[in-house]
Amino acid sequence: MPHVRPLSRESLEKFEPFFQVAEQMMGGFVPNSLFTLGHRPEILEAFMVLAGTVNGPGTVDPGLKQLVAYVASTAAGCRYCQAHTSAHASHAGVEDEKVEHAFEFETHPVFSDSERAALRLARDSALVPNLVDAEHFTELRKQFDDAQIVELVSVCALFGFLNRWNDTMSTELESTPRAFGEQHLTAAGWEVGKHG
Repeated sequence: MPHVRPLSRESLEKFEPFFQVAEQMMGGFVPNSLFTLGHRPEILEAFMVLAGTVNGPGTVDPGLKQLVAYVASTAAGCRYCQAHTSAHASHAGVEDEKVEHAFEFETHPVFSDSERAALRLARDSALVPNLVDAEHFTELRKQFDDAQIVELVSVCALFGFLNRWNDTMSTELESTPRAFGEQHLTAAGWEVGKHG
């Protein structure tokens, strides 16, 4: 049960254009976290701009960005964001095999060297203490330019906020990502936990 009651979508009418974009990006639903952020409309507005920019068009493949978000969220322990990002990765065209084996990225043959470098960054940036060092950037620069590296780190940082937000607020998980998590993530130990 969420610690702060989400507002209704209707009560946040000003944000309806943003919600429609989120709904399209997420595959048919608006994250409940946005309705809780709505208690402070100025924070919701700033967050929507940041999230739209980070998750929006860039030069890094959208599916890879969602895999990065998934690995970072898993390393941080946020089950809500794990379900969201894995479902979003699938919606963006990432094969289920990659989602299901995301934490075997170092050795599983389905991952490329560029994916390995990005997912290593995601995992190690989400740990406390942060384990990213110069070697991560040496490997990233073999695959990505500086603008793309900034894009990847931005995804990790955005989900750092979302992981803390949703775990702290005990945000209720929506049915679409919950069903995806139950189908594809339970073999790796995922459960809905406090987000049910």
